[in-house]
Amino acid sequence: MVISHAEAERVVAGAKAKALELGFPFSIAVVDPRGDLVALLRLDGARWTSPHAAWGKAAFSATFGVPSADWNERALGATMRSIMQVTDGHFIPQQGALPIKRGDEVIGAVGVSGSGQSVNDDEDVAQAGIDAL
Repeated sequence: MVISHAEAERVVAGAKAKALELGFPFSIAVVDPRGDLVALLRLDGARWTSPHAAWGKAAFSATFGVPSADWNERALGATMRSIMQVTDGHFIPQQGALPIKRGDEVIGAVGVSGSGQSVNDDEDVAQAGIDAL
């Protein structure tokens, strides 16, 4: 099972509503279980790097089936550096992405970047997207 485009749009809409409530320019990426992009939104004023960061966080979360924050402390370890090198830096093991599950199966992930305040905001926006699904 993979997240459908219609489901990804609902995730983006829920995350966008939370982002607007917080008042910061975020980028929101939804990916399938392989980390391939399904939907992407860059809000007005979001940094040009934030869509790439949101996608990289989501790709990591989907591939490993865990919140991207779970690897924060190991991000600079040899294993993660090797994985990031093999994926040309596409995986970003930093807080701000959550897996999307149907039952116990990972169907995708949502990644968020750009708050400028706290990565906790990024994760809160991601959770709002999942809650909307």
